[in-house]
Amino acid sequence: MISVKKPAVRFALLVIAVCLLAGCKSREIGSSASSSPASPAAQTQVEADSGVGLTGGKLVFEDDFGREELGERWKRGSGEGGSGQWRIEEARVAGNAIRNDPLWLQSALPDKVRVEFEAQALTNVGDLKIEIFGDGERHESGYILIFGGWNNKLDVIARQDEHGQDRKARNSVGVKPLHVYKMAVVRTDSTLHWYVDGEHFMRYEDQAPLVGEGHRHFAFANWDAPVRFGKVRVFDLGGL
Repeated sequence: MISVKKPAVRFALLVIAVCLLAGCKSREIGSSASSSPASPAAQTQVEADSGVGLTGGKLVFEDDFGREELGERWKRGSGEGGSGQWRIEEARVAGNAIRNDPLWLQSALPDKVRVEFEAQALTNVGDLKIEIFGDGERHESGYILIFGGWNNKLDVIARQDEHGQDRKARNSVGVKPLHVYKMAVVRTDSTLHWYVDGEHFMRYEDQAPLVGEGHRHFAFANWDAPVRFGKVRVFDLGGL
């Protein structure tokens, strides 16, 4: 066995042994430690957590549905639809069996906007659906956002085709029956952000965003499941 007598040598060997056990990484003297670049997924999450457009803006429309009739501010689309009717029920817009014949807000949306609203599924089927930046008449004329679609199995943001290959879809986190979700949809550039109960839920990046004529309206939508929506507020984010 080699005998190590000098204290400096013994100390150096001790440091090496500790580093080997602890997994130390060498770096040049005088250099600063730096982390590796964040992955695209991590960057996306950081951006999502920043709450883009979730506050501020100018309030340009609001409706709490505290009345008996829908009135002139809301209009059912031009599609054939199902047997159900949009109606006001307990200060909320209620619908079932509508079959993708949305209820459109007649006021035009700004291009940079935040739309806040409440959404509630009355059964475990889920299927909370809204449309935004559509033409005010036709289903799938804008973006379609679906929470718990296809029997509470998928969460989706789609561009003019909810079954399209370019849609963003994932296994649903699951809509809780009777829970009143506070939602917000935000666009300040080419990306659509969707928030649920204050948390970033999904996003859709569009290289050719739907803007201008034919893409200025918001709607509640539905297939068969009973759902309710309420307390809509629209904020113009053009000044941000």
